[in-house]
Amino acid sequence: MSSFEGVLVSDPWLQSQFTQVQLRTLKSKYVSVRTQSGRVTVGDMPALFSKLKAFIDVFSENDISSMLQESTSNMDEEIDFESFLRAYLNLHGRASIKSKSSGKKLAGSSSFLKASTTTFHHNINESEKNSYVQHINKHLGEDKFLKDYLPIDPSTNALFDIIKDGVLLCKLINVAVPNTIDERAINTKKSLNPWERNENHTLCLNSAKAIGCTVVNIGTQDLVEARPHLVLGLISQIVKIQLLADVNLKNTPELVELIEDNEEVEELRNLAPEKVLLKWMNFHLKKAGYTKQVTNFSSDVKDGEAYAYLLTALAPELSTADALQDMDPKERANMVIEQAEKLECSKYLTPSDIVEGSANLNLAFVAEIFQHRNGLTATDTTKVSYAEMMEDDDQTSREERCFRLWINSLGIPTHCNNVFEDVRNGWILLEVLDKVSPGSVNWKLATKPPIKMPFRKVENCNQVIQIGKDMHFSLVNVAGNDIVQGNKKLIIAYLWQLMRFSMLQLLRNLRSHSSEGKEITDADILQWANEKVKKSGKTSQMDSFKDKNLATGVFFLELLSAVEPRVVNWEVCRAGETDEDKKMNATYIISVARKLGCSIFLLPEDIMEVNQKMILILTASIMYWSLHRKHGGGYHAYAAPATAPEEHAEEVADEDVAADETEETS
Repeated sequence: MSSFEGVLVSDPWLQSQFTQVQLRTLKSKYVSVRTQSGRVTVGDMPALFSKLKAFIDVFSENDISSMLQESTSNMDEEIDFESFLRAYLNLHGRASIKSKSSGKKLAGSSSFLKASTTTFHHNINESEKNSYVQHINKHLGEDKFLKDYLPIDPSTNALFDIIKDGVLLCKLINVAVPNTIDERAINTKKSLNPWERNENHTLCLNSAKAIGCTVVNIGTQDLVEARPHLVLGLISQIVKIQLLADVNLKNTPELVELIEDNEEVEELRNLAPEKVLLKWMNFHLKKAGYTKQVTNFSSDVKDGEAYAYLLTALAPELSTADALQDMDPKERANMVIEQAEKLECSKYLTPSDIVEGSANLNLAFVAEIFQHRNGLTATDTTKVSYAEMMEDDDQTSREERCFRLWINSLGIPTHCNNVFEDVRNGWILLEVLDKVSPGSVNWKLATKPPIKMPFRKVENCNQVIQIGKDMHFSLVNVAGNDIVQGNKKLIIAYLWQLMRFSMLQLLRNLRSHSSEGKEITDADILQWANEKVKKSGKTSQMDSFKDKNLATGVFFLELLSAVEPRVVNWEVCRAGETDEDKKMNATYIISVARKLGCSIFLLPEDIMEVNQKMILILTASIMYWSLHRKHGGGYHAYAAPATAPEEHAEEVADEDVAADETEETS
């Protein structure tokens, strides 16, 4: 068998959408055009793509040209191989949809078509859609921009039309976590062009990641096309984050009443909000004499009995004995909802939703009850004081948040709720390492949770440390047991080096595409930023990533303007002389960077206080976006792909690709 060199791309997500056979075949087509013309432009793609069997019976060359022009008006713009792949994915998604609607079978992609169209025509839960529409009408009905479009009629599909410009979703994120998006960065004209719409969707998706949403398989094109199941999935996550915002010890210290001794405080702090809500519910149910344990928001609440007992415990003045008697579950559910409405709880569900066990809507219902009457008093001041003492200092808390969101944004199988607790068995760190550096983990030596034997956790963490050393991390006198013991300082130091490695690797991969394939250093990033600002005619410079002058935000505003002049509105920027000005600039900088396409997790305080680590990542992210665009990523910036279902990613290429497999392996 002949050997071959694998095709690598700098974007891990993009790499995951293709097998090596498909990548090599598509690369050969790309190289063929480049060899003939000296470069590949957007204008070259219609002729090339129209000859592929996946598109030949679906799109004409003119059709493909028109679709590409939705994202760029410059057909002579040079594109790199990654942008070529993204354009292919985008067209393939559209071809699948068109073939399904016409009743035709997409040539050479039967498995993928089946997966894609099944997902696209995924049954929409009308009750969930109605609840989210009501939530949007309630919380955004008075918004100055959206009031012309709201209220939305829940009985129609108007929601999916309204979200196509990206404004509503950006505003909804700010309802869930106030001030996540600086609204000065949102494009809010009545009529937006394709560039402005995509910027809004890019801002939305990067901001959604920054509040904890999972958006691994959602692209801007999905939002432009308002794919119902993806839109509702994203809205569901945003609403859930809003409703569970206070279900934690920091915002509701009275929750210490749920535990019996101080040793359980740490355990309660590390529980996911949904688990805390279940613990709270069972606490009151036990006091009310309910003998069953509620373990989920679906099957365990379908008969309505748990709700009847819960409301009796929390609001005895509103409860009736009838709800506790044997009766038709739907009648009891109706009575439960009527009682909850007397507590001014929003009507997130119907009696049918309770009886049918709608998990998302039942969770929202319980969260609403918690917000309006949690029934906790926390008279034990010792427990409250201990819980407050256990809280991390502000900077440690911010860094934990940043690394947690970054870990979850990678799309690893295990969700991280609390970095300091969840990494202690080593498993999540191994998953992150395998994502950042594929093949670095020896899974035969790893033990998957739940792990009962402590030495297995140490083995996992020892491998984590060894891989870090192989990556040249600074880990002097550090052992796996330090992670198992939960050494916060060490964990933060390790994760910082891992995040930095990931960012530098992306930059290094871009350099390798441009034949400058040398290692990227912090000094290179600093030099690039200063030169970029200087070439734009500005005078700001930074001496280092801890330069206190960066606190004003002016340098980063000038850097963002240098890489994309039209993205910064100087009329809304401040001089940065006061703390208020610095806060306004920092908030705007983060939103503008996300609007460009930077996936960043820092907070305004990190810029104002010049957090060296976060300043480096911010600068590197802007550099990556700029270089990616320079190498043809301008097309990518405005035309994110329609995402293929991950489990069928290997089937995304057309018959031309599959046909070449025998040639590659013969």
